[in-house]
Amino acid sequence: MGFVGVLFGYYYHLAEKEDITRVGKMPERSIVYDWKKREIGRLHGENRTLVTKSEVSTYFVDALLAREDSRFYHHDGIDWRGVVRSILRNIKDGTMTQGASTLTMQLARCSYEIREKTLHRKLLEAMLARRIERTYDKNEILIHYMNRIYFGSGVYGVELASQAYFGKPAREMDLGEAAMLAGIIRGPNRFSPFRHYEDAERERNTVLDRMLIHGFVTTGEVAAAKAAKVAVMDPLHLAAPPVSYAMEVVRRDLELILAQQDTEEGGLRIITSLDIDLQRTAEQSLETRLTEVEQRPGWGHQTRSAYLALKQSGATTPPEYLQGAVVVIDNVTGGIRAIVGGRSFQESQFNRATMSQRQIGSLFKPFVYAKAYENGLLPGTLVDDDPIRPGEILWAQGRTWSPENSDNTFRGRLPAETGLVKSRNTMSVRVGEIAGIRQITDLARQAGFNVPPEPSPQIYIGNLGATVQAVTSAYSAFANEGAWMRSHVISLVEDQYGNQIYRQVTPRVRILSPAVTWLTTRTLEKVMEPGGTAHSARVQGLKSQAGGKTGTTNNYNDAWFVGFTGELSCGVWVGLDEQKSIMDRGYGATLALPVWTDIMLFAENNGYQPKPFSSAVQLTRVEVCSHGGGLATAKCRAGKHAYFLEIPYELAPREACREHGTLNLAQPGKAEGKGFIGKIRGLFR
Repeated sequence: MGFVGVLFGYYYHLAEKEDITRVGKMPERSIVYDWKKREIGRLHGENRTLVTKSEVSTYFVDALLAREDSRFYHHDGIDWRGVVRSILRNIKDGTMTQGASTLTMQLARCSYEIREKTLHRKLLEAMLARRIERTYDKNEILIHYMNRIYFGSGVYGVELASQAYFGKPAREMDLGEAAMLAGIIRGPNRFSPFRHYEDAERERNTVLDRMLIHGFVTTGEVAAAKAAKVAVMDPLHLAAPPVSYAMEVVRRDLELILAQQDTEEGGLRIITSLDIDLQRTAEQSLETRLTEVEQRPGWGHQTRSAYLALKQSGATTPPEYLQGAVVVIDNVTGGIRAIVGGRSFQESQFNRATMSQRQIGSLFKPFVYAKAYENGLLPGTLVDDDPIRPGEILWAQGRTWSPENSDNTFRGRLPAETGLVKSRNTMSVRVGEIAGIRQITDLARQAGFNVPPEPSPQIYIGNLGATVQAVTSAYSAFANEGAWMRSHVISLVEDQYGNQIYRQVTPRVRILSPAVTWLTTRTLEKVMEPGGTAHSARVQGLKSQAGGKTGTTNNYNDAWFVGFTGELSCGVWVGLDEQKSIMDRGYGATLALPVWTDIMLFAENNGYQPKPFSSAVQLTRVEVCSHGGGLATAKCRAGKHAYFLEIPYELAPREACREHGTLNLAQPGKAEGKGFIGKIRGLFR
């Protein structure tokens, strides 16, 4: 007996250390915060509705006691008869399957999250039950239990369970419904009437039999309840949708990173990478700019105002008006600062930012040029802009294909970077051949694009589908010295007690060297300069160092702009859900760029200060030939093909221009190079 006393004394001491007020604290709704810890919204907010005992059907109270603890009003938290019976059965079976848990012990287990099936757990919950009985009266314990217990399907507490399964408040449950609900408790998933109605019905009958044994009901009442079929609600009515695209993304990602039980229980603090102010700006700008487009003379599609009028008249057809999507990503962390999947989540829950695979067109060209730069192409090297000749692409297996340029012209030999800045298709195909199809597809996969197993030459000009999120994430590598990170929206999750249960860890993957990234980024910066397709952003006042690319697909089906500053990358898509032309001359610069500019101007003026792209690349100034791409020779200069170029040291050419002969290293004053070229000239002075 001395040992038993010491043992119980030890667990009594453990129980006394716990916060007894947790019994009455029910898990709250999960709160979603932005990266500055400002509340955005709440998830799983209707998973519990607290009620008093008078608001619960007496049928359910009686069914609960008959099923779970018929001696509830006659013990002090521990049913010693049941304990002895349980111990004997567990010794006989060699397991811990027999629980003998009273309602109070179950309440202790749920309140203090004691989950393991061990003797330690049983003793601890027994002592906690004793303490609960000393603190609360029986009716308080009963209502805490009914409000706290899990009933499956993401439903906690008797009130919401009655609403979820039967469509009525707990006070209105009849005998059959009350018995079925009490039967769910021991197996919320196994006995769910949504998933396993026949099992739930058998449990109902078992509870009714126990109610008869314990004198809660008569034989006639049991017979009538068993004969009646319990009507169960459609489970779809439980799915209350989030109120925005951003909250829907949070909900979706939360389900991916945490177990269903952890998310359904609620009470979580979810810290996201979102920025409330930037999110609102993105939503407002997209709606304002697309409304302006719809108001243009001759607009040939449904307007949103026309759709709303149809909806008000009772029409249930899906919207067909102009849509758009926006994603803003923090370049350093990969965290999504804003995400907009359309003009109204209430009118269309299809998230075009994360789910819609649209042709990206010229947006893919920077990755083609980056690989060509890596293979030795220089920005000033001349590339042919004339039509692709039959057989020019040897690996295309005899296929004849020659793309047009957007202006329907061909301009002969132009500097390579012009092909990217001006989006020349024929030049981009030839640049792609310099880079190599395998190298380009490898890079595309590393950057998060889905590439077909046997791509065609059309991939050079962006015949590739991708989401706005994927393209924006890929572009963030240009502002991040060639390091790519998978974008995310959830940064940290804490449970209701402040324990950290998830933290986002995003590995950085090097997909381009810093030198190649520097050269590609400098080319993309020229898109923002006078004559570039995105110069209007500068006209509107954007000060940050920035680069980007417009994209317009065939027949003006898709209009894009994706660009980046030192801190943020932002992608904007505009188009119709049905693949058809938006409007004549519906370019990315016309439709998508204004939204991008609004967002980035707001960011620049609200905490995202202009800053240069970070780079530790060692630069050198070399004199090169625009024809051959090598170091300039006397013949290059004589033909006026030589020019000076500041370039990363590792990308500087090491050989003379092969088109114009050998390099005359002995002539001083013709190169002002640092690094490699300067060292060579120094040998001959």
